[in-house]
Amino acid sequence: EVQLQASGGGLVQAGGSLRLSCAASGFTSGETAIGWFRQAPGKGREGVSCVNPSDGNTYYRDSVKGRFTISSDNAKNTVYLQIDSLKPEDTAVYYCAVDTPVWMGCSLNDGPYDYWGQGTLVTVSS
Repeated sequence: EVQLQASGGGLVQAGGSLRLSCAASGFTSGETAIGWFRQAPGKGREGVSCVNPSDGNTYYRDSVKGRFTISSDNAKNTVYLQIDSLKPEDTAVYYCAVDTPVWMGCSLNDGPYDYWGQGTLVTVSS
């Protein structure tokens, strides 16, 4: 039974930091990709970052480069999103997702992802 649990969101002031976590269960294969997506109020869902745990390659949306850092701990089956220098436009529900099996590496397009967490809300005040 595949489960993804996102946590770590909250209400913070602009310039602050958060670390989001995504705990995964039900995966035993290393042929996966994990992505972080967000959906702002009244907006569509967009990819912000993804990682291929098998080789450690990471990718970021241009607007978050230098502020967001994705990492994975394969032993703990957990992926993290460290968010620094938060801006009001980062306000959104953040979702983690898993693509398995993956052949061409992770994507910031949500189409390839098979499983989704429930999301965690990040609210940034100015």
